[in-house]
Amino acid sequence: MTTRILPAAGDPDAARSIVALLSQLPDAEPAAPVPDSTALLDTLGRLAADSLDELPEVVLVHERIGPVPALELVREVALRFPAVGVVLISSDAGPALFSAAMDSGARGLIGLPLGYEELAARVQAAAQWSAGVRRHLGRGPEVPAGPGGRVVTVTGAKGGVGATFTAVQFALAAAAAGRRTALVDLDLQAGDVGSYLDVQFRRSIADLAGIQDISPRVLQDAVYEDRTGLALLLAPAEGERGEEVDERAARHVIGALRARYEIVVIDCGTQVTGANATAVELADVAVMVTTPDVVCVRAAKRMVRMWERLQVRKAEDTTMVVNRWSKHTEIQPSLIEKITKTRPTRTPVPAAFKELQAVVDAGRVQDLDNRSTVKQALWTLAAELGLLAAPGDATAPAPAPAAGGSALAVRAAGPVARLRRGREG
Repeated sequence: MTTRILPAAGDPDAARSIVALLSQLPDAEPAAPVPDSTALLDTLGRLAADSLDELPEVVLVHERIGPVPALELVREVALRFPAVGVVLISSDAGPALFSAAMDSGARGLIGLPLGYEELAARVQAAAQWSAGVRRHLGRGPEVPAGPGGRVVTVTGAKGGVGATFTAVQFALAAAAAGRRTALVDLDLQAGDVGSYLDVQFRRSIADLAGIQDISPRVLQDAVYEDRTGLALLLAPAEGERGEEVDERAARHVIGALRARYEIVVIDCGTQVTGANATAVELADVAVMVTTPDVVCVRAAKRMVRMWERLQVRKAEDTTMVVNRWSKHTEIQPSLIEKITKTRPTRTPVPAAFKELQAVVDAGRVQDLDNRSTVKQALWTLAAELGLLAAPGDATAPAPAPAAGGSALAVRAAGPVARLRRGREG
């Protein structure tokens, strides 16, 4: 998400210094600085008259502004334009001025001389606050859901059900739809996102584990910008380093990603750890992938029950995706819904591994043909889950099969009877 920033500084040298640093911030769009309080209020008033959505997310007020004193100007902007985050820049960053700035309506205080890390952190916090205010005011359809971007986790009921492939295709669909998308591999000991996309990178999520305040620059160093348009945050190559990523680290990393990306897709693997349980808890959408067989459906039920016991997520708040489905399968999605008590999707993913084998073996699933029925189903699911800017604009997604009727009828014989007996256990 691009952050529009309007600096206000009466000192030309200070203005140049502020703009120079702002131009280094990722996803920042600094405007030409205004020289005094009158010009600032006039500029904001003109933008608000056109549309409230034209207002910048952040206004930086330098202490040497005039003719209105800086604190009074902060108060005036906060009162007249409440959806704008105001940050004060001052050589006095002590507690007394901080308290006075907060009382005036500022969203942060930056000390002089300016430092990149502090500027980035304060601008990011003010922009995130502004986005939240505009969302609650119903302004700006492009403001991402949640306290920033939309987070989607993908968890496998057990190994080998296709959770990583599903997560990768969801992220590719979102990126193709024009959403700024991050794909995170939180399968910390056995992550394969890099293998699926033919990517090797020296940095991983473990490199962010010990950092208390993840600034945009630090995050940028850990993320690999792929040619597909995805920003990849990979699992560590050394599986034992996965232990470094605990609940606190996962929460900080997801918060930093939310603030920078519209869509954050997280592959959580198949094991419940503190890190991926935190991700599932924080997610706007938690997807579980299963296949329509007895062992896997029981594993899905076991996982959902564990989440409930750990107070991570309720079953009815979990979205179940059925992979490798066919109309001849004895265990149909409607039965899986009843057994697991989860929320079903309208689109099951067909069993068509021959379509995938070549790109999976080559480690380039981004090259999967658009005519693939598996790709069409997964991209349709991405639209169904709200990951696309405009559902239906992705590359030729196939229409979703009907959610009811004979296609999803439950057959009474065979493995179904065993599953039904297991529902009481």
